Amino acid sequence: MYSDPKPSFSFLILLFLRLQPLIFSLSTDALPPPTVCIVGSGIGGSSVAHFLRHYFHPSPSQPRPPNIKIFERSYVVGGRMATVSIGGETFEAGASILHPKNYHALNYSNLLGLKVKPPPASEDDDSMSLGIWDGKKFVFKTLQVDSKFPLVQKIVSYVNSFRIFFRYGFSLLKMGSFVESTVDSFLKYYESPERRPIFETVDEMLKWAGLYNLTTQTLQDELIGIKLSPLLIEELVTVITRINYGQSVSISGLAGAVSLAGSGGGLWAVDGGNWQMASGLINSSDVFLHLNEEIESISYLGEYYELNSTKGNSYSCEVAVVATPLDEVNIQFSPAVSIRERKLQHTHATFVRGLLNPAYFGLRTVAEVPELVGTLEDPDLPFTCISVLKQHDENDIIYKIFSREPMSDALLDSIFSARLQTNRIIWGAYPHYKAPELFAPFILDGQHLYYVNAFENAASTMETGAVAAENVARLILSRYFGEASLQSSNLQSFSPDADVSHFDL
Repeated sequence: MYSDPKPSFSFLILLFLRLQPLIFSLSTDALPPPTVCIVGSGIGGSSVAHFLRHYFHPSPSQPRPPNIKIFERSYVVGGRMATVSIGGETFEAGASILHPKNYHALNYSNLLGLKVKPPPASEDDDSMSLGIWDGKKFVFKTLQVDSKFPLVQKIVSYVNSFRIFFRYGFSLLKMGSFVESTVDSFLKYYESPERRPIFETVDEMLKWAGLYNLTTQTLQDELIGIKLSPLLIEELVTVITRINYGQSVSISGLAGAVSLAGSGGGLWAVDGGNWQMASGLINSSDVFLHLNEEIESISYLGEYYELNSTKGNSYSCEVAVVATPLDEVNIQFSPAVSIRERKLQHTHATFVRGLLNPAYFGLRTVAEVPELVGTLEDPDLPFTCISVLKQHDENDIIYKIFSREPMSDALLDSIFSARLQTNRIIWGAYPHYKAPELFAPFILDGQHLYYVNAFENAASTMETGAVAAENVARLILSRYFGEASLQSSNLQSFSPDADVSHFDL
């Protein structure tokens, strides 16, 4: 008689090891992937979604990528990137210009196949005529020559450069060095992820790049410290900070340096509207998009968050991300989160198709009014700047006006001799900067509730929003999914399959 052979112990071990991946796969595939909910569809929210997809790497504990839901209270995506139509033309109504070293935005444009263009002449320092208005007179004006000949334009440009240098001297070179040094420090955020830490606080992020000290004192103090001419600070620097941030040179040094960088050459924008970056990133990131749905509460219930909307809907998410300024929304948190109260600087953008009244500026003809009228810091001045966006003919010009307060019809009628069309928009555009800056945390509750806009107190631009979002995405993957799920790889080309709804304001 023969007995049945019994498998050896070593054979059983070997069989178990071979079957383990299959058993594990079957068990984990039965579990739904975690969900990340993002509140806000601007550059911050769309960038978080993009970088979560870009950096995620399957691991034994997390074999499948997360589901991503984005909630937008408006009926369009883009946040503070939006356009306005006037006179048959489309113009940026919110975030308008990008720096040539805004590498995330450049990558987005390349990957999405977006066409870039220079900004309107009034937003490009190399081609505009400039006047600095003190409320009674122009304290400085560049020369204006109405000529289509390139040689004449080049000569006028050289003459204006000389006049600016004659007025402000070598302080211009010191200012350029200050801006260049700040930009070089900011470029550290583009180093490879292997060389770049993941930051849990804005303070850590700024200190690592050598930028933190710039947030501890005002731009004015920074510039006085490097011996800049008081006249340059009072006039040209003030004009730039009022145009870009609606504030004076009392803003923090880092925000001021970013503002000055935004007045240089090589600036660009996305043809058709910068909002297309957010739209494209959302389309390409396999996102469940909830338009026209405002989140009114976020509650942590132990292993997940419950988000409730004003439509009466509830959503469960393992990770929640706030990618919109908490100053502009009324989200109730449970448990409550504690962040420093922050004041936003509201900017009123008024678009006018018509013709300026030269008498308002003490001039005889419209042609004498500079294409860009900047203003000194004076609370009695009703606007921060007026710029030409497009000239159809000598009697039909489209202007953009920035102001801290609404522009009444009576005021506009005194500034303009004719108004064919007027559009008004108000933005909670950026923080009211005040040195030394204090920062909200990226992690609001010590769990998995994140705040992208904490970085805005350092500087608020489209690019800084993308930089903060990239850090938050890496933070989510390292803290919730584990280091094994965080992988660096070269950005790969992608094309959006469909357009997200967007309309001009």
